Amino acid sequence: MFRPDRRAGILVAGLVLALSACSSHGGKKAQDTAENPAAGHASTPRMKIALVTHQAPGDTFWDIVRKGALAAAAKDNVQLIYSNDPDGDKQATLVQNAIDSKVDGIAVTLAHPDPMAGVVKKAVAGGIPTVAINAGLDQWQKMGILQYFGSDESIAGESAGKRLSGEGAKHVLCVLHEQGQVSLEARCGGLTKGFSGKTDKVYVTGTNMPSVRSTIAAKLKQDKSIDRVVALSAPIALTTLQSVKDAGSSAKVATFDMNPAMVKSVQDGQIEWAVDQQPYLQGYLAVDSLWLYKTNGNVIGGGKATLTGPYFVDKTNVAAVAKFASRGTR
Repeated sequence: MFRPDRRAGILVAGLVLALSACSSHGGKKAQDTAENPAAGHASTPRMKIALVTHQAPGDTFWDIVRKGALAAAAKDNVQLIYSNDPDGDKQATLVQNAIDSKVDGIAVTLAHPDPMAGVVKKAVAGGIPTVAINAGLDQWQKMGILQYFGSDESIAGESAGKRLSGEGAKHVLCVLHEQGQVSLEARCGGLTKGFSGKTDKVYVTGTNMPSVRSTIAAKLKQDKSIDRVVALSAPIALTTLQSVKDAGSSAKVATFDMNPAMVKSVQDGQIEWAVDQQPYLQGYLAVDSLWLYKTNGNVIGGGKATLTGPYFVDKTNVAAVAKFASRGTR
């Protein structure tokens, strides 16, 4: 499996953000604005960039991605066109719509790579710069995509599994809220690899929270030896807390991904920890990297993925994250 250099990815991401934050104020204001289009708000020609994701209804993760993308779009004089569908075939149609709209760049998720491959290759062949975010770590290069911004979910899952082992967990239930989604499968697969105890999986319908609650509760009632439940999204984790109560279980809950309510749950000790892949950064870099490519020919990552996670949030560091979560960017 492809294993990107995390240190290089994080360093490059930091450099991009530094570039993006440059100010045009100073003694050479006019010269900087003319010669360095990254200074302040871009004076480059208006661009149109499409961000097409597999967001499902109610998944707050994507609100944070969009905030990052919109921040970069405002800086870069970009019109951002956002669309989404959790169904791979329908998402592919949205990419085709972007191609037909003659956008200047496309950012896309590859949670369902097979139905997406054809239309993504079509965009690339048609000269539309395309980057991938969030999902598709093992597929993006095969499609001719320029850059990838996201977490290595196998590494993140393995890190979570090792942490659970160190905490003394014996039996973990991994909750997948979308069957066939490559990133979620990689998380659970990595968790199983890194964990020294027993691991089970349960599939739930992430768009139906009453069903999620009852399905997890039933599993916990059926097997009292489960002492940890790991959700793969913040809304599922918050619902899992109710499932644990319904089942009369003593299982503790951890999760992947963040939202403002998740921060409070970590602060209150209801959720042990969350694995943050920094979605704001994914959205921001998706748009900003396309602008950099169009205006200056830059390609980030040196042919490797730029990693935005994993970053564990627990009681030791949640206070530092909380102020950003309160404005919806973590």
